[in-house]
Amino acid sequence: MDKNDLKCVIVVDGNLPRGIIANTAAILGISLGKQFPEVVGKNVSDKSGCVHSGIIEFPVPVLSGSPEQLKELRQKLCGKDFEDIASVDFSDTAQSCKTYGEFAEKLSRTEENSIRYFGIGLCGGAKKVNRLTGNLPLLKEKSVSSVFPY
Repeated sequence: MDKNDLKCVIVVDGNLPRGIIANTAAILGISLGKQFPEVVGKNVSDKSGCVHSGIIEFPVPVLSGSPEQLKELRQKLCGKDFEDIASVDFSDTAQSCKTYGEFAEKLSRTEENSIRYFGIGLCGGAKKVNRLTGNLPLLKEKSVSSVFPY
């Protein structure tokens, strides 16, 4: 797929604590980045000659969804209509584990309908990604003063 037609979006449960939201978005971004290394630009230098590692070449909006919307989104991503959309999810199951082995073992014993999704990252054709997420709002801070208390 042409990277100019790609759209990547991260959807998180906006009611989670900020630390869990940040951790979820970071994990989803890293996991999606592994699947799409070609969208990361080359390293660049500033005027002083200090090298800065390449970053993704297009915006990645972080959207807010309810636990029900995340579950519905996950179910749609498992269907035939969206099998060409790359996705990764992060859940209460994953967040509660200390190692990847523990996560894999615990998930293998967990029914899908009992998983609480903290977030889902998806990347694919812009039209399909918009169809899945176009009705979700941007994640916004509830209060600016809690971000900048000074």
